[in-house]
Amino acid sequence: MKNATLFAVVMAVVLALPAAAKEIAGVQFPETATVEGKELKLNGVGLRKKVVFKVYAAGLYLQNPSPSGPQAIASEQVKRVRMSMLRELDKKTITEAIVDGFKKNAGDKLPALQQRLDTFTSAIPDLKKGDELVLTYVPGKGTTIESKGGQKISVEGKDFADALFSVWLGKDPVDESLKDGMLGKE
Repeated sequence: MKNATLFAVVMAVVLALPAAAKEIAGVQFPETATVEGKELKLNGVGLRKKVVFKVYAAGLYLQNPSPSGPQAIASEQVKRVRMSMLRELDKKTITEAIVDGFKKNAGDKLPALQQRLDTFTSAIPDLKKGDELVLTYVPGKGTTIESKGGQKISVEGKDFADALFSVWLGKDPVDESLKDGMLGKE
């Protein structure tokens, strides 16, 4: 009887504790983020690797978490990708990777998105180890890009947001393991 009571007390304390942040490659990702008064939940975290090099850690935040890439992309909800650089990346390298991911996933929609993609990539600065790039979609407002050294801009359109989030969560992601991590599968 004593053990059952002790177990119940321990479980009550554990369940009352706030959710801990997730960590990957030394980067902490809080369990929640607030955007425009909406609480987003950490859907998952992943690590972008190129050959053997760790490039960045990324966390996906959604209002309504989902293990499905197509569902996360298509959903009309506030969503965010937070990328923390694990090495220096110049503007050219990171924009080429995003543009390549865009091309692979946008297909025949790319011509309609090209001008907005150019505006978006113009806001990406050179990134140093420890810098962050935060991409946030808010329905009816568009997608913002924020970084320490770059300008904050917003790009209109759900179609643009869908193509951008497809870079990580689409049928042809930049990194399959990163996609699985962001979808909470790893």
